[in-house]
Amino acid sequence: MAEDQKGKIISIASGKGGTGKTILAANLGTALALLGRKVVVVDADIAMADLGLYLGLEKSPITLHEVLAGEASIEQALYEGPAGCKIVPSGLSLSGFSRANPQRLRDVVRDLSSKFEFVILDCAPGLSKESTMPLTVADEIIIVVNPDLTSLADALRMKMMCDAVE
Repeated sequence: MAEDQKGKIISIASGKGGTGKTILAANLGTALALLGRKVVVVDADIAMADLGLYLGLEKSPITLHEVLAGEASIEQALYEGPAGCKIVPSGLSLSGFSRANPQRLRDVVRDLSSKFEFVILDCAPGLSKESTMPLTVADEIIIVVNPDLTSLADALRMKMMCDAVE
């Protein structure tokens, strides 16, 4: 990509956990990579990270936690994923989570968007500070729901939050 170009940032969000955000993020990243696109999927759920678990990266020595703590560069936290898609897992430790500064995510994502055609953010569920930060940097937001009343109600609140962020 040319230096003045920016990749599309897509946040995968939901009002509650267990809706399939992580699976969607991993599959979307893989599908785009299979189409020859340069893609990175970031586990932006820094408190309850699952992306690395699904993709066999749970023992990664450097994760988004270290990057957000200022202890490593984003390049050190990039790992090979399915079909050539790059993955940035979050750590599983509480100590890593406590050192991570979610405010740094904005700069990390902007840096990645200058290097990749697509940056896919697997967001934390709900409307916490950690879950709304990835929404503020997104070009597109996909809200994932389950077919039940509480999931739909939570999705509506999430949509209202996304509309307010714009």
